[in-house]
Amino acid sequence: MTAPFATLDDFQAVLAAQSGPDVRAQEAAEARNMQLTKPPAALGRLEDIAVWMAGWQGTDKPHVETPQVIIFAGNHGVTAQGVSAFPAEVTEQMVLNFQHGGAAINQLSTVVGAKLDVHALELDRPTADFTTAPAMTEAEVIAALSTGWNAVDPSADLLAVGEMGIGNTTPAAAIGAALFGGVAADWVGRGTGVDDAGMQLKAQVVTQGLTRHATDNPLQVLRCLGGRELAAMAGAIASARHHRIPVVMDGFICTAAASCLHKAQSGALDHVIAGHLSAEGAHGRMLEALGKQPLVSLDLRLGEGSGAALAMNIVKAAVACHSGMATFAEAGVSDA
Repeated sequence: MTAPFATLDDFQAVLAAQSGPDVRAQEAAEARNMQLTKPPAALGRLEDIAVWMAGWQGTDKPHVETPQVIIFAGNHGVTAQGVSAFPAEVTEQMVLNFQHGGAAINQLSTVVGAKLDVHALELDRPTADFTTAPAMTEAEVIAALSTGWNAVDPSADLLAVGEMGIGNTTPAAAIGAALFGGVAADWVGRGTGVDDAGMQLKAQVVTQGLTRHATDNPLQVLRCLGGRELAAMAGAIASARHHRIPVVMDGFICTAAASCLHKAQSGALDHVIAGHLSAEGAHGRMLEALGKQPLVSLDLRLGEGSGAALAMNIVKAAVACHSGMATFAEAGVSDA
């Protein structure tokens, strides 16, 4: 599969041309929901999730049978500024762990019955340090977006994307500040466990990046301040929309990547639900800016798509109830 864009302008046009949910399927799902053997709204948000799924799958009986989890890994030149508690070599080591089945995301993907795919993006060639240059050239960001786009299995019926990249909470914080405003200190967090001095350093680094790369173009924000794995996640989320696959969004870094789509095109995240609220401090602020309410809040801050994979089970439960329950008529139960 070849991604249908060769420039960021092309990618912007792809976002603008994406279709919305199937309104008739949503209406049919809502009508079915009102006839199920339960009091109205008794299943709370599970009912909303099922109707949302119906709109993107084009059926009043949505399903989750072939979920996919994709992890994208990238390295960041900005780690030279000392913003992470771990060295960049850990990215490649964790990729090997994913491939050998030893990480948390492997276990969580198994629990939800998801196919897990891992894509390492030029780990031997980190992005540029965004305090001195744009993180990526246009060719580099297009390559990463294309990797994400092509990684999505068109036969999947639910998608989660995650990441591995030492230092990537710093680019995510920079993207948050660039897109939604505020000062760097509002957006930086402890990431892999930096101390107070490390937090101050991260804020300084983000400020330098924001000053050097002032732009109101969200896709240029992704290029100048992001990373290959963030761009790949954005490409995968856009590809899922093209294939009408609902997406469960992961934590702070994934949400930063998705935010670039949201700012680039209104409604670009209508097929996306927030899986969880991360323990990374600014994640809640970012979700609020997107108008997304997380499904769970368990103080997770691992990344890897772990929170999204976990939340996939809630989506599976929602559609199982909606599509599997009997109506009052079918069960011979009075709905008076």
